[in-house]
Amino acid sequence: MKDKNRIEEEIKRLKKQKNAVILAHNYQLPEVQDIADFTGDSLALSQEAANTEADVIVFCGVHFMAETASIISPDKKVLIPDEKAGCSLADTINADQLKKWKEENPDAVVVSYVNTTAEVKALSDYCCTSSNAVKVVNSVPKEKEILFLPDMFLGAYAAKVTDRKIHVWPGECHVHAGIRKQDLDEMEHSHPDAEMIIHPECGCTTNLMYHAETGSPANGNGHIKFLSTGGMIKHAKESPSKEFIIATETGMLHRLRKDSPDKIFHPARESAVCKYMKMITLDKVLRSLEEDIYEVKVPHHTALKAKRSIERMLEITN
Repeated sequence: MKDKNRIEEEIKRLKKQKNAVILAHNYQLPEVQDIADFTGDSLALSQEAANTEADVIVFCGVHFMAETASIISPDKKVLIPDEKAGCSLADTINADQLKKWKEENPDAVVVSYVNTTAEVKALSDYCCTSSNAVKVVNSVPKEKEILFLPDMFLGAYAAKVTDRKIHVWPGECHVHAGIRKQDLDEMEHSHPDAEMIIHPECGCTTNLMYHAETGSPANGNGHIKFLSTGGMIKHAKESPSKEFIIATETGMLHRLRKDSPDKIFHPARESAVCKYMKMITLDKVLRSLEEDIYEVKVPHHTALKAKRSIERMLEITN
């Protein structure tokens, strides 16, 4: 613990010396979340990156998130403590594949989930997150077809909720895709009074969204909700329920337990762990501040185009 305390104190010292801010996603290791100035989902962190007056942003997340911060704040130095922290979902589509898809559907509007590279964002009309995907889709004129990428579960969910014609890219997050209805059925049996909260990216989404939209019982107390990680935190605080089954990456449970210590949270699947999100450690955060590594900088021409799609998203949700 002494070493951990020393590292934390050194991080705080360097952060003040360099006018740095630490942003951490809800899936990060508990100790990384605890040292951060701001912890949140992709949308919340994008907004913090846009509003911060810090000179340096240390982004504890995955690479596309640091790219987004660089796009929004090109005058700031954006660091990611581990340059290998990637994303299996973002890797399912690249710029060349999107160009071809657009050529096949020249009149369609492109909505890209934020879990994409800067090059893909630059070819998109709108970005979205899991918390605002429905709002973004609803903002597109109804006569327009939509290309939604890369997450097929979030895309299917948005299409169902909005009743829109959406072409969905067949991509998936390996962690969320691994959470199946069978997992939730088993957890429901073990915890019949628990409220079920599901991330829209989960592989069980298409099987269960009917229950969410019709209000029919889906678990013991008849409650099932599809929420982003930010939405999960807000709902858990406000809900009268005292017990929850959480279907998303297990790092989320630390934040939920911290913010609602009087409530009980169960992971839908214990093995729902993103190895990329867990690459960043306190040691790496300290080294990043000490040595200014690893800087993430999006080329100017790509950043300008990508920023347009991000700003359209923020205009809709602000």
